[in-house]
Amino acid sequence: MRILGIESSCDETAAAVVEDAERVLASVVASQMDTHGKYGGVVPELASREHLRAIVLVVREAMERAGCGWGDLDAIAVTEGPGLVGSLLVGVTYAKALCFARGIPLVAANHLEGHIHAVVMETKAEGVPVEYPAVALVASGGHTHLFEVREGFQYRLLGKTRDDAAGEAYDKVAKLLGFGYPGGPVIDKLAPYGDPEAVKFTAAKMKGNALDFSFSGVKTAVLRWVESREMAAEIEARRELQRSVGRPTLEQWLAATPLETRNLLASFQAMVVRELLRRLRVAMEETEGRTAIVSGGVACNAGLRKAARELRLGYPILFPTPGLSTDNAAMIAAAAFEKARRGEFAGWDLRAKAALLPGT
Repeated sequence: MRILGIESSCDETAAAVVEDAERVLASVVASQMDTHGKYGGVVPELASREHLRAIVLVVREAMERAGCGWGDLDAIAVTEGPGLVGSLLVGVTYAKALCFARGIPLVAANHLEGHIHAVVMETKAEGVPVEYPAVALVASGGHTHLFEVREGFQYRLLGKTRDDAAGEAYDKVAKLLGFGYPGGPVIDKLAPYGDPEAVKFTAAKMKGNALDFSFSGVKTAVLRWVESREMAAEIEARRELQRSVGRPTLEQWLAATPLETRNLLASFQAMVVRELLRRLRVAMEETEGRTAIVSGGVACNAGLRKAARELRLGYPILFPTPGLSTDNAAMIAAAAFEKARRGEFAGWDLRAKAALLPGT
């Protein structure tokens, strides 16, 4: 069975062809980083326009790379949500048009479920399938959620962020300090050059659900730290570096970032990583999980991966490869296979939605 996946939930236009939920025949992603970088974050209207420009070419390239014709497809899967409504509408509308014109069944896929299936797909291809029940941490710029995943892909929401998502906190701290957008990768690269114990951050004390996340406090603590120091010239120098160079190298960032600031970044990252893994560990204990899954854009973070490896717990903590951690269409196609096999196809009334996962 071959499925074409289409993903347009935020600022990446992506298409991929996946075979039997385990082999990625082609995966194409058109990034909008240069468009949004100058604004310090994603501008929804610009994102929608960029999707309109890119989607036909991206889908065509994915089909050509996979060596597929339309008659070789068993279904077309598209992200129905969550995400930016305008961006989602571009993907949903184009997928519906393709299915109508080519007589191909349409499958609606959830973006967060896709991130979980990125791991499921890769482990299946390696011959080491995920053992259930599993706990999935999906952490990105827009989402930080914990799910219990049971056989047959049944989901139960265990915890979520009450304010900023983990990746959002990274980007806001990076913007504050003059590192531009996206800021998470820059902080991750600079953190090893600082002392993670130098700045003491207090973990958020949650009332109610102890598995919920909160990152607004640590973000505000960074703001207060900056305000207590004379950093205007240093921050402006980094902004000017980015304006003049575009994408500075690690060496250039290091030269523009004093040790005290690198210590701040290292301490910030250590705090976020600690909070993510602590709740994942507690969720595993409470659900008696057999496999832990970490996916989403933040799963690319080298500090998070290193800390997870060092935990040495009695169960595996699985990460997708970096290319399948950030938004992509292969994960959307992979998430659609079970629905296609069950005959759960979408109708022409499919709309963009803000729902999390089926059954939550």
